[in-house]
Amino acid sequence: MRITEGTLDHPAVRELITEHLRDMHETSPPESIHALDLQGLGGPGMTFFSAWSEPEEALAGCAALKELEPRHVEIKAMRTSKAARGQGVASAMLEHLISVASARGCTRLSLETGVEDYFAAARRLYLRHGFTECPPFGSYRPDPNSVFMTRTLG
Repeated sequence: MRITEGTLDHPAVRELITEHLRDMHETSPPESIHALDLQGLGGPGMTFFSAWSEPEEALAGCAALKELEPRHVEIKAMRTSKAARGQGVASAMLEHLISVASARGCTRLSLETGVEDYFAAARRLYLRHGFTECPPFGSYRPDPNSVFMTRTLG
């Protein structure tokens, strides 16, 4: 698998983000959807990554890092394509994000995910990679439909 920075303009990436947003609207109450659209993912303080399977160069997944503070970043838009699920894409992408954040000198990596069963596999993935539940961070407020998680880096 090859992980690249950028590629928001790729049609497969656009399709995966559209699918991600659709699923968020189908599984979470509107007031608890914190997913970013393509414009948000390309905004200031954002770094977007896409994972491509080799040798066929099919999109396997994506994720982004959002700078909250100089040494604190948030994971956004973590998504594995349906065709690549169960192949370790999410773990590889998460390890990449941890590595990038660490290399940038970040000391904290955080995320928000849902409480619904739909998000259970994601919560297990984050726990396996050293994340623990935490209070809301950044501009988030307490939300009974959200789970906030963080991991210390360095």
